[in-house]
Amino acid sequence: MKNSHISCLLFFYLLLVSATSDLIQKSCYEASKGNPANIKLDFCVSAFEGNPKAKAAYGVADLVLVSIETAIANATAIGSKISKLLDNKRFGMFARNCLKDCSELYSLAGSSLETGLDAFQAVDYGTANAEISAALDAPVTCEDQFKEKKGLMSPLTKENNNFHQLAAIPLAFMKMVQQ
Repeated sequence: MKNSHISCLLFFYLLLVSATSDLIQKSCYEASKGNPANIKLDFCVSAFEGNPKAKAAYGVADLVLVSIETAIANATAIGSKISKLLDNKRFGMFARNCLKDCSELYSLAGSSLETGLDAFQAVDYGTANAEISAALDAPVTCEDQFKEKKGLMSPLTKENNNFHQLAAIPLAFMKMVQQ
């Protein structure tokens, strides 16, 4: 009798894990299909399949919350990386000024994402959409600044590209919630 209870629990656990994985896969597929220029399927899936909160999601609305939190954490991590880069004396004045601007941009992006998170939780989708969309400007503006000086390469290209996707994903998920 005890073995049948364990088998039953294991079955339901595997069913739940499978359903959550399907939710992430399906939601990321729809997000990448709806916005292929900004969201890559593999990136989206890998961003959430290892996230315990995403694995515990019951629906796309839960994934919206997790995706915004992920983008906030990423903006904070990029800010920390920029601080470390500014400690490095190998950058000239122009590059240092670009990095300082990027730091401010990512700080503002984090604030916009937090406001967007609060708005989404309050079911104020218009404000949530506007605030999260505003965060998309940070990586583009940050990257473009470095292009203003010939021969200067951004040390944040990978981070900017990743953040751009991470900020675009909650917008795509929100669109699914609203349909």
